[in-house]
Amino acid sequence: MAKNFVIVESPTKAKTIGRFLGKDYVIKASMGHLRDLPSSKIGVDTKKNFQPTYVIPPDKQKTVTELKKNLKGHPKVWIATDEDREGEAIGWHLLQILELKDKDYERIVFHEITPEAIKAALKSPRKIDKRLFYAQQARRILDRLVGYKLSPLLWQKIRRGLSAGRVQSVAVRLLVEKEREIQAFKPEEYWKIKGLFLNSGKEEFTAELERYKGKKWQATNRKEADRVLDVIGEIKNYLVQSVEKKETHRTPPPPFTTSTLQQEASRKLGFSVKQTMLIAQQLYEGIELTEGSTGLITYMRTDSFNLATSALEQAKEVIQKEFGEEFTLDTPRHYQTKSKGAQEAHEAIRPTNLGLKPEELKKHLDARQYKLYDLIWKRTLATQMREAVLDNTIVTLIPTDQPNYEFIARGQIIKKPGFMRVYVEDTDDPEKALEDQEKLLPSLAEQEKCTRKKLEPSQHFTQPPAHYTEASLVKKLEAEGIGRPSTYAPTISTIIAREYVEKKNMELNGPGKYLIPTEIGTVVTDFLVKNFPDILDYGFTAKIEEELDEIAEGKLVWTKSLHSFYDPFAAILEIKAKTLKKFEEVTAEKCEKCGAPMVIKFGRFGKFMACHKYPECDFTRPLPEEEKKEKTLAKKFKDEKCEKCGAPMVVKRGCFGEFLACSAYPECKSTKAIANNTGVKCPECSKGEIVERKSKKGRIFYGCNQYPKCKFALWNKPTGKTCPKCKALLVAVNKSKLKCSECNYNQDIK
Repeated sequence: MAKNFVIVESPTKAKTIGRFLGKDYVIKASMGHLRDLPSSKIGVDTKKNFQPTYVIPPDKQKTVTELKKNLKGHPKVWIATDEDREGEAIGWHLLQILELKDKDYERIVFHEITPEAIKAALKSPRKIDKRLFYAQQARRILDRLVGYKLSPLLWQKIRRGLSAGRVQSVAVRLLVEKEREIQAFKPEEYWKIKGLFLNSGKEEFTAELERYKGKKWQATNRKEADRVLDVIGEIKNYLVQSVEKKETHRTPPPPFTTSTLQQEASRKLGFSVKQTMLIAQQLYEGIELTEGSTGLITYMRTDSFNLATSALEQAKEVIQKEFGEEFTLDTPRHYQTKSKGAQEAHEAIRPTNLGLKPEELKKHLDARQYKLYDLIWKRTLATQMREAVLDNTIVTLIPTDQPNYEFIARGQIIKKPGFMRVYVEDTDDPEKALEDQEKLLPSLAEQEKCTRKKLEPSQHFTQPPAHYTEASLVKKLEAEGIGRPSTYAPTISTIIAREYVEKKNMELNGPGKYLIPTEIGTVVTDFLVKNFPDILDYGFTAKIEEELDEIAEGKLVWTKSLHSFYDPFAAILEIKAKTLKKFEEVTAEKCEKCGAPMVIKFGRFGKFMACHKYPECDFTRPLPEEEKKEKTLAKKFKDEKCEKCGAPMVVKRGCFGEFLACSAYPECKSTKAIANNTGVKCPECSKGEIVERKSKKGRIFYGCNQYPKCKFALWNKPTGKTCPKCKALLVAVNKSKLKCSECNYNQDIK
């Protein structure tokens, strides 16, 4: 019988490691955490120094039984869970569940699942690091205390079913404040004057009026622009006053950390943060190749820029082979991390074998795995390639009769592409990016005479701040020190799932990439900021993260950190629970039953109006705008009959908006969606039409009105036009772009 019993988190990881170890090892998976705080109660005794009560969830009982059974007869246990605080916590709980003493087990860690890494780990085992476990436990207890203490208050004062979270509520606050900043923004008008010129060789180039009497020029209205045109509009002869040439060097971005991988995968590939982490985990734990299950990337939860010496050497070999000596560094490039609490012993995210090119692996990977591996492979290589060298030219032109007006022409050529040959941030097409970044100017010399062909004024407006995307929110959270690499994905998923935030396309008012706070998200945020300012304070939240880092380093006792947070929090909570009134907006309208004021409240389906004297008076009505909408719909569907019993259908309101319901309810429970018809015929069944619908999570999509007979559906709104390449429907991406619903064709809307 095998002497060694190895425990990892997942079956895939177990399978991959199993390839490298011999018959002396049995490898089993814990399937993640085996113990946690109970779901039905708080599970933390705040009066006994935050003593937690851990339970084994029902769905984990079978795994625990199997692990205990398999443990028998194996004198040596190896805890091989992930090398982070969560992995250390899983390991600590395994010791408790399996009743293992120090002499019974060894803890091994590795950055990558390769034969070399596993064998090296087995040669340098350690014991469970309780400091890392205490840091994880402190985070878990903090989050439980905030959630379990604040959420009931939200239920009482605003609406049932609401929740608060230590990090999630701060993330929503960022979005709410950004939305208010955008709403408060007032665009300012300004004008530009651009000219088309010919040099002495009759070659065209453009330049823009930028300075007047040596100072920046900008018109705030058409009259100011016209005044300038009145002065220089008739002048055709211009002179090149100066030609400034400057060589600039561009350094490649550092290798991926968790947050930068999430950001770049969102920008370049359109992946959500959650998708990115899921796919990265698959690549880390192992993909089935010809030789068996193989880990393709290093551990994906890291905030370090470090690359192993072996990886640096291999990168140099691959660059020399694929791109040539002129792209290869003489000595490796190293990056210094700026991230707070970064663990420099860890590595950045990189391929475990840079010799495995994306194209060679394509047949073994699904489309998303291939795209993410390709991104990581190219970024890693780019970090060890030469700088890009660019020649920048700035030409100043002046009208011969009015030398105070200075037009500027800018040109840029890429002298040496360096790393940009393989990788340019924010684009998946480096070759096209190189072309786009080049702005060629004809040959121009000082004192050269040029001719003005035309001058064109153009109106512009200052733009509001951009809404957050998942990528920019992760960047902001990291910059503020809020959360850690492992928390970004669950935080964003949670605030979307709880409907505090929705992802929208602001141009089409449909699903998209921008994170927009909902009405209830805004109300909850305002409530928490007003009554619990510390909980939603960015600096305070970042300070807690720093304390968790100190616990992990053994510099701070975890219970001391919890006391410093919880004691003042509990005192405020007790006061607020007694003094806060239920959220209500008093209106000028009177109750039709008793004459008392009507107030606006939050219900399951959003805002509604209710009598202030509830529960003595139970009169309610929709908000005026909703009532108007319902009356319009009732008029529209007044002749609609129930398909089941023939009774009239009436308009009702649910969590996804208005719908038709049988008036004979509860005897007949027939319902029918009120759908906005796009006027586009279904391409699949040719009988139905495509209508706007909502998913169970409230996301808008477009499907055939013959459902369930026809299940054709699209996320983007169909236009009725067809793709010239494959004849599938063209759908709207935004106001200026269409794309094919099937192939990669896209076109601009003129």
